[in-house]
Amino acid sequence: MKNKIRFPKQSVNDFYQTLQVRVQSKMKQHNLLERAKRELWLKFAIYWAVFIGSYSLLLFMQWQNTFLIALNYVIVGLSGILLAFNTAHDAAHGTLCKSKKWNEVLFRITFNLQGVNSYLWKKRHIASHHLFPNVDGCDADIDENALLRLSPTHKRRKLHKFQHIYASFLYLFYTLHWIFIKDIGYLTKKNLSNLREIKHPWIEYARFFLWKTIYFCLLIGLPVFSGYDSKTIVISFLIMHACISLVFVWTLIVSHLTLETAFPTVDKKGMLPFNYYEHQLATSMDYHPRSGLVNSLVGGFNAHAAHHLFPKLPHTVYRHITFVIQRTAAEFKVPYHSKTFISALQSHYAYLKHMGKYVESK
Repeated sequence: MKNKIRFPKQSVNDFYQTLQVRVQSKMKQHNLLERAKRELWLKFAIYWAVFIGSYSLLLFMQWQNTFLIALNYVIVGLSGILLAFNTAHDAAHGTLCKSKKWNEVLFRITFNLQGVNSYLWKKRHIASHHLFPNVDGCDADIDENALLRLSPTHKRRKLHKFQHIYASFLYLFYTLHWIFIKDIGYLTKKNLSNLREIKHPWIEYARFFLWKTIYFCLLIGLPVFSGYDSKTIVISFLIMHACISLVFVWTLIVSHLTLETAFPTVDKKGMLPFNYYEHQLATSMDYHPRSGLVNSLVGGFNAHAAHHLFPKLPHTVYRHITFVIQRTAAEFKVPYHSKTFISALQSHYAYLKHMGKYVESK
């Protein structure tokens, strides 16, 4: 794009200034931040215990039944995903610890143990997605690909007419694609959406291959070495990834890619239609945002509006401030979207169907 992408200036008495005051008041009144921090560390301990415990069970139980081996793998994979949701994501945004160093250490260990590269994900997540969600050419999460049309500005191909039908099959391979293909692509790309002339320190190349090696040693090499049949282990590994891929994609994709969420485009001067904070709401979808149970499972991704507006707050506080966001958004006539998870998922597939038919007018 020729012009630099810009957001309109906020007014003196704008939505976000009012929202900040109200959120800070609620947090002080109910001591929410301290409670949220304690809850965050409790979840950290629980999910790490489940993750380590399920992996230890795999090694020491020496299951003889193929179904039990596969089931154990699925539990390891799901506990790892939930661990990343509930601890690594907060650490990436600097909210798990007071120490910047320890946030980075805990984030990298937790994230890399899931097989995907923490450094590359954080670069595009913080510097691309969080700045310009749903803006084509600026949000790396909706970069154009041949199989799925995720933005109105992407080229429509004939096969996209059926993408709402075959998407679920593709989603089954998401994490494997990320580990084997996506990460390598991100490591070698010089330009990615709004990120230009990307250069990585040499140490990150070394860490990239080291962590990939550790992951495959832990999930395939060590179980085989401990006595399991290699074919059974590989099959169980693939089943695990199919299950966690669906959980991962369905949990996250409804947060931005639905019929209701906006996909803003710039005008001739490079100006987006919403200011920065209004943009975050217009492009986000919440599901069960005030549910403690859902928050505990998906690490606050269900309250995505709160996350994009207050990424420096722990996700355990989101359910407490969502009502304030809803009320303030309605008062200022700012778009806010919320559904049940099932309705949001249905809206996502309806969006895929719409994108398979719709061609943006020139």
